Amino acid sequence: MDTSRRNFFKRGLGAVAAVSVAQLAAHRIAFAADMAHVDEASPQAASLGYKHDAAAIDKAKYPRLADGQNCGNCVLYQGAAGSEWGGCGIFAGQAVAAKGWCNAYAPKA
Repeated sequence: MDTSRRNFFKRGLGAVAAVSVAQLAAHRIAFAADMAHVDEASPQAASLGYKHDAAAIDKAKYPRLADGQNCGNCVLYQGAAGSEWGGCGIFAGQAVAAKGWCNAYAPKA
């Protein structure tokens, strides 16, 4: 058993980092519920064609929209799996609907 000071700190810092990451993830999910929802009429949302419901998107105006695409399966979506609302890398500090869509959509890998 190695009892060196270096290994003690390696193990200790690893445990602290794991706990901290879990706490941050939990807080991120909790704060998403408290975020203001994106206003569809805001200039940024309107320019990207964002709607809270992808079914309301005009496919003639936004031909990139394909069946099954929504914010919940976009790489920019920061909400927890199965959440109704979550943060978005495009709309900082605001929540988007998981069933929403905008022209910045990029599928998760």
